[in-house]
Amino acid sequence: MVIRQKETAIPFLPLALRYIILQLLIAAQQDKRSAFSFRHTIALAGLSNYHKRGEGLRKLLKWIAIVLGALLGIVIVAIAAVYLLTSLRLNKKYDVQVETVAVSAAPSVIAQGRHIVESRGCSDCHGEDLGGEAVIEDPMFGYLYGVNLTGGKGGHSGHMTDADYVRAIRHGVAPDGKPLVFMPAEEYYYLSDADLGAVISYLKTVPPVDREMPPIKIGPLLRLFFLLGQVDVLGAENIAHTAPRPVAPPPGVTVAYGEYLAVGCTGCHGKGYSGGRVPGTPPDWPPASNLTPSGNLARWTEADFLKTLRTGATPEGKQLDSNYMPWKNLGRMTDDELKAVWLYIKALPAKETGTR
Repeated sequence: MVIRQKETAIPFLPLALRYIILQLLIAAQQDKRSAFSFRHTIALAGLSNYHKRGEGLRKLLKWIAIVLGALLGIVIVAIAAVYLLTSLRLNKKYDVQVETVAVSAAPSVIAQGRHIVESRGCSDCHGEDLGGEAVIEDPMFGYLYGVNLTGGKGGHSGHMTDADYVRAIRHGVAPDGKPLVFMPAEEYYYLSDADLGAVISYLKTVPPVDREMPPIKIGPLLRLFFLLGQVDVLGAENIAHTAPRPVAPPPGVTVAYGEYLAVGCTGCHGKGYSGGRVPGTPPDWPPASNLTPSGNLARWTEADFLKTLRTGATPEGKQLDSNYMPWKNLGRMTDDELKAVWLYIKALPAKETGTR
């Protein structure tokens, strides 16, 4: 006679305790110390369905582990690929044939070089004393520093030749041939030989600052944005190094000279000057203004433009934040330079905001 026991034979026992009893009874059955059959044992414990469910659960957990393992493997491979591909670009060697520019100790040349350095925003990364400073310190984005440009301890000026300066400023390439990180050389590429020579002449006279900057480290998030083309990390990649040199216009209150000066605005406002979100910036970073006739500047006058860049106060009553809009640097331009930039901006075709 076969005993058929409902699986709720011991309903008052918790499921976990019933499982323990089952394991003990099974062990006893295997050791032949019990007279119960294996089937009877399971029925007595009221765990026949639990045993089946346990088998199903183990299979489910096994598949979950396999899927999670596969996903983890994909993530590891993706991270390795991002690191490898970006490292290849960061360590690429550029064989640049640099041009010879005239460097002078004449006070007028040095003064012009200082004027360019101060009005083109070099201090934003290298500090007011050009001794270097931290630009970004974030474990995910990276640790980016403007190098010490002086001849002090930790500085670069003392061991750089004129050719090294030209290679770095105009081409974004270090003396060893590797590209410089976050050096906006694509903007300085258009400096005339006279202006570049003046900048180099001035940098050689800057008072020494003893300040050793930490090495630059590119974080994983910045590497990903770099690989996806969301942010320009290497100015050297955006320059046609072997192309004929562009001819710089003579200084004057002209549209052409205004274009020459306004190249430095393209980093934030885009090559079409239509503004919008600045690539690679945090979510809370304010969008750049549309400088074309589609933006607010269409209602400004030349006097409004000059006053805004001198004081940071716009005609609409807004105070510009110099952390995002470097009006203090741009405000160091001469009146004629600002008027030239204004002429160029007024000549721009209208573009929808954010189309860069």
